[in-house]
Amino acid sequence: MRAVQITRFGGPEVLDVVDLPDPTPGEGQQLFDVSTAGVNYADTHHRLSAN
Repeated sequence: MRAVQITRFGGPEVLDVVDLPDPTPGEGQQLFDVSTAGVNYADTHHRLSAN
């Protein structure tokens, strides 16, 4: 699966698109297929001011 991973502090430039293994649900959990997700500008701005 493709995911956005954050491994260090910083602004939008630290958001890395990576390939990860598909997750497997545990007992009592359900796995959903998310085809589209967004990154909110306010969230990236908050990351900038967290330094």
